[in-house]
Amino acid sequence: MSDTNPDDPCSGKLSALFTRVAKHVFGFFLMVVLCNVTHYLLRPFSQPRITSDTFIGLLIGNLRIVHGFFDISAAQTLRFIIDFGMICYMFVLGIEMDPYVLLKLPTKDATVAYAGMLSTFVLAGAITPFLNYTQEFKMNFTLTLSTALSSTASPVLTRLITSHKIGKSDIGQLVIAAGMHSDFISTLLISIGYIAFPIREKPSGRSRLQDSMEMTIALVIQTVITAKVSPIIMNWVNNENPEGKPMKGSHLVLAVAFMALVCSCSTVYGFSPILSAFMAGIFLPSEGRVSKWVISKINYLLSTIFYPIFFLWMGFEADFREFEPDQLGTWARLFLLFLIATVGKVAGTVLSGVLLGFRWPESFALGLLLSTKGHYQIYLAIAAKTAGTVSTSTSTVMVIAIFFTVVHAPSVVAYIIKRARKRAPTHRMALQSLDPSKEVRILLGVHGPQDAPTAINFTEISRGTADPGIAIYLTDMIELTDNIAATLVRGDEEDTVTVTDQTVTEMREQVTAAAQAYIDHNSDGVKLRRLLALSTFSGMSQDICILAEDLMTALIILPFHKRQRADGTLDAGHPGFRYVNRKLDDSSGFQQVLRNAPCSVGILVDRGLGLVEKISRSYTSLNVAVIFISGKDDREALAYAGRVACHPGVKLTVIRFLVENSSENTSRRASSHRVNVAEQEEEMKLDDECFAEFYERYVAGGQVAYMEKHLANSAETYSTLRSLEGQYALIIVGRGGRVNSVLTVGMNDWQQCPELGPIGDVLSGSDFSVKTSVLIIQTNNVRGELDGLDDDFSIM
Repeated sequence: MSDTNPDDPCSGKLSALFTRVAKHVFGFFLMVVLCNVTHYLLRPFSQPRITSDTFIGLLIGNLRIVHGFFDISAAQTLRFIIDFGMICYMFVLGIEMDPYVLLKLPTKDATVAYAGMLSTFVLAGAITPFLNYTQEFKMNFTLTLSTALSSTASPVLTRLITSHKIGKSDIGQLVIAAGMHSDFISTLLISIGYIAFPIREKPSGRSRLQDSMEMTIALVIQTVITAKVSPIIMNWVNNENPEGKPMKGSHLVLAVAFMALVCSCSTVYGFSPILSAFMAGIFLPSEGRVSKWVISKINYLLSTIFYPIFFLWMGFEADFREFEPDQLGTWARLFLLFLIATVGKVAGTVLSGVLLGFRWPESFALGLLLSTKGHYQIYLAIAAKTAGTVSTSTSTVMVIAIFFTVVHAPSVVAYIIKRARKRAPTHRMALQSLDPSKEVRILLGVHGPQDAPTAINFTEISRGTADPGIAIYLTDMIELTDNIAATLVRGDEEDTVTVTDQTVTEMREQVTAAAQAYIDHNSDGVKLRRLLALSTFSGMSQDICILAEDLMTALIILPFHKRQRADGTLDAGHPGFRYVNRKLDDSSGFQQVLRNAPCSVGILVDRGLGLVEKISRSYTSLNVAVIFISGKDDREALAYAGRVACHPGVKLTVIRFLVENSSENTSRRASSHRVNVAEQEEEMKLDDECFAEFYERYVAGGQVAYMEKHLANSAETYSTLRSLEGQYALIIVGRGGRVNSVLTVGMNDWQQCPELGPIGDVLSGSDFSVKTSVLIIQTNNVRGELDGLDDDFSIM
């Protein structure tokens, strides 16, 4: 006989327990999936994660079936989970705050934060008592609500700014810092205010003053222990566990146990555990391996597990059945709550912007961004309802108002980027985008009188048509030494000096005399101005960029650091001038191009161009070639070649390198060379459009010769370049260092001068023709991370 009883009460309870657990686990994963899908659908609108999470939480949490899942015990358990998650959230928030900013003089970001908080607090304190958020006026609720409306959700705002890639800009850094100040001060005020107005019921026989004194003493002790003891323990653990080695388990347990201890000191005497975690986190060291480990693990826990549960709880508590939409007061409380949070912040930031000298559109945008609320504000709204302070309708109104403070933030960031793009220097130019009706301005650098003939011949072939003409800024690049510095004489005007060193003066006079002799006989369409770049080699590239930006030039031409010997070979060159060229052109200094160079940059390797006594305008006296492969640098080189083609004394040949389209080569290249297909297709489209326009304008009419070379790999590219030896006096190429081309892949491995690019390096090599000069052109990156705007833009 079997001993199993199908009606066993233990078996039935176990089955019911498993069923309930399965339902809750299914609900959790359903929330995760729906939040991720909704966030993916909202990505085209650049909405932050909290937007989709709030929407799904309100939707799922108000389903009747969800309310059926949660009985009183389940709801209580859910509340315990939420409280524990918020303790972790506030602990991490506190670690990322710096309490010692209160002891420093207010900076710009602090001034903006304080002004926005003060105006919002005053506005909220004056209006909210008349909106009947509570049945009767309660001072503690009014102060807490006003402080919460004055706050900023710095984690949400920081993620929003960084995801839109404006965190390096001046306004992005200001917004993040001001948000941190606002979040820190408001949460600190709420923490201190909890001592005077605790939410928990007062035990019988104890006065509020006695409770407040006990909480104050406990909080002070907790703060002192955290501030004085925690650095000792944390530094010891960090020193015992250096970076790169596994962290010892015992040390990790000790550090976590200490953190839990300091977080719980003041809670014994009735202080809020959530606020206690924040106060303890404030004075814990934010640097060090332990703190970084704790922050990363807790953030991972929050994003993967806690937030779906949090927003489900939010929707469950914000019951739409008690929303009272038929009441006018409900909508008044909703819209006025949103207006107070936004108008108050905007008013304060605009006023502070006036004092700090900001433009009002940027100040207005600052206020809108600083009005962003987040998870902690949502928790306070629901906590006010569960504590019986406000009704469910009012709590739901608060959650919806918080939702609207986040929705508009991406539009504000897009507006900031749009304004910054409009205010970006319009003279950040390239030849290929230059208006044909405007003259071309070129900053042409020379190292000394020996470069004057080359500079004159370069000017001659670059002059183009007489209308609109060309403006050459012939600039002497001279190293500032101690001897020269001693001869500088300050002029009458500010920041003007005169060089009296005899060597420098004589050198400049020789260059000026040669240039003036050229202008006297070739003044048609050519304007020439003499400049001086006197600086140390470390600062010369920046000075040249400043000159080019002030002059609104389209091209900077610098001499190669190596010079041609009598036998035609190149010497070792001047390391200082190579440093200048690399700072302006090399990939190692590529960020300098993005930040400083306002135009394209070219390096001219002179191997005989300066020896041409006179380039005739009546007959062909100079053979020039331009090599076109792919990429923006090659397109810029082609744009410059268009000007050279206008000179009657120049015979220009365009040599286009095309990838051989045999299936065997295509498959071999695909397997050995990874490319971004979408980027490659976009580049090919731009290449074809650019070349088609050039072909129709110059080649079709017979003004320019055209050759095609179908190649399979970089080895064939090298052989083809070698075959050009001695055929041309000048070859124009794009640097092409940023182009992932099949025809140049691998050529970087044996480069002697990376600043010249793979093609320029081969043509300028010591084993190439001693009679062929090379001009290597690199255009600036006019399309940065923000589509035409550098990520470190300045708009304030």
